[in-house]
Amino acid sequence: MTPLRWTCKSTRLLAEELSRQGHAVSHARVADVLHDMGYSLQSERKTLEGTSHPDRDAQFLHINAQVQGFQQRGQPVISVDTKKKELVGDFRNGGQEWHPAGDPVKVRVHDFKDETLGKAIPYGVYDIGQDSGWVTVGVDHDTAEFAVQSIRQWWRQMGSRAYPRARELLITADNGGSNGSRVRLWKVSLQKLADETGLRLSVCHFPPGTSKWNKIEHRMFCHITKNWRGRPLESLEVIVNLIANTTTQKGLRLQAALDPGQYPKGIEVSDEELARVRLERHPLHGDWNYAILAASSSRIP
Repeated sequence: MTPLRWTCKSTRLLAEELSRQGHAVSHARVADVLHDMGYSLQSERKTLEGTSHPDRDAQFLHINAQVQGFQQRGQPVISVDTKKKELVGDFRNGGQEWHPAGDPVKVRVHDFKDETLGKAIPYGVYDIGQDSGWVTVGVDHDTAEFAVQSIRQWWRQMGSRAYPRARELLITADNGGSNGSRVRLWKVSLQKLADETGLRLSVCHFPPGTSKWNKIEHRMFCHITKNWRGRPLESLEVIVNLIANTTTQKGLRLQAALDPGQYPKGIEVSDEELARVRLERHPLHGDWNYAILAASSSRIP
């Protein structure tokens, strides 16, 4: 095999290789020939999704039916996920913002984590019916306990006020990460939340590889990213305030709060602990669709 096969085929490299083979040509001429042959400089395009799960369409139909059913009964439906972790400090943030000409904001050259400031972990809860959301900004680890604590804070600060007569809650989530369908601690933590609130918690996970369809991605997270584009996230306070002040013309309302709590990784859930979860699986993919029942009807606002 020729080494040229494993290199970036720039016009200069192609011209050098052709010259070594006895064809004297400049890199500009190589570019002209490539254009004449119908070639152009192109970047990669994300189009290959791989094989789809055989029950993908059935799961999407099930999620849609569940959402409609809950909304018709006046019960809350939320979409949850963790936003991309962000370095805290005067680091470059993609995008542009208006500033006086010739006076750009100065940021660090290298994106090395500042051990003093650390990283911000935004976990979001988007209320589909109210077009509103809650974001908890964590500082430790993105664990199942942190995810459920974020849902708990949403319920206390927003959900219980918007749905004072709620008896059940539908959670739509990705199939991996801290709220993955296989995460035992996710189910155990949800059981604690169900017992505290008295709510029947129904969960529907999106099929593997379909997280982009999660509504929180294109109804909430994208607007947060637009709001802080081109601006260094210098402190946790800045991050919380930028999130809370994100709005849209259609009326999106957000609240945010810092969670300084510690959420250690590696907590193992035994078979006995998992067996105590009052889990009710749906006939269709019970690993993706299930409900967790409260131990009693008592509710904590």
